[in-house]
Amino acid sequence: MKIWTSEHILDHPWEMVTTAAMQKYPNPMNPSMVGVDMLDRHADPSGKLHSHRLLSSEWGLPSIVKSLTAAARTKTYVQKHSRLTYKPHPQHPEKTVLTQEAIITVKGVSLSSYLEELMASTISSNANKGQEAMEWEIHKLNAEIEELTAPARGSIRTPMATAAALVEK
Repeated sequence: MKIWTSEHILDHPWEMVTTAAMQKYPNPMNPSMVGVDMLDRHADPSGKLHSHRLLSSEWGLPSIVKSLTAAARTKTYVQKHSRLTYKPHPQHPEKTVLTQEAIITVKGVSLSSYLEELMASTISSNANKGQEAMEWEIHKLNAEIEELTAPARGSIRTPMATAAALVEK
C-alpha cells in the first residue's frame, strides 16, 4: 500500500476555488477528458470533500490498432474516488489550502511496490495538471463575473452625480 499526499496553496478565496473545482472538467490541460458524471459528492464532518466520479475520456489509438479496428479513437470510462480538502488559509483568508490524498493498493501481481510507486508518480503529475486546470477555470470564472458586472458598474450613479448631471442640462 502506498499513501500519496499533496498540499498546494491557491491564491484565491475558498468560495472561488470550490466553485472552480465543481466545474474544472473538461479543460485544455486534459483534452482527452470529454465528460464527467458525478456519482456521489459529499463533505464529511471534518470538511473533507469526497467525490465519486465517472470520467469519460477519448484516447487516440496507435496506427496498428486503428488499422485492425477501423477506429481512430475510443471512449473509455473510469471510476475515480478522490479525497480533497479545501480550507481557507489560516493566516491569509484570501487564499485556499488544497490537500489531496490517495491510497494506492496493487495486489495479485509481482512488483506491486514498483507499480504502486509508478501510480503515485502518475497521480502527482496529474495533480499538477489539475492545479493548472483549477487556475484556468478560476480565470474563466473571473472573466465571466467581470463580463456580467461591467454593465452594472457603468450604469450605477450616485444621487449626487445624477443631480449634477441634471443641473448641467
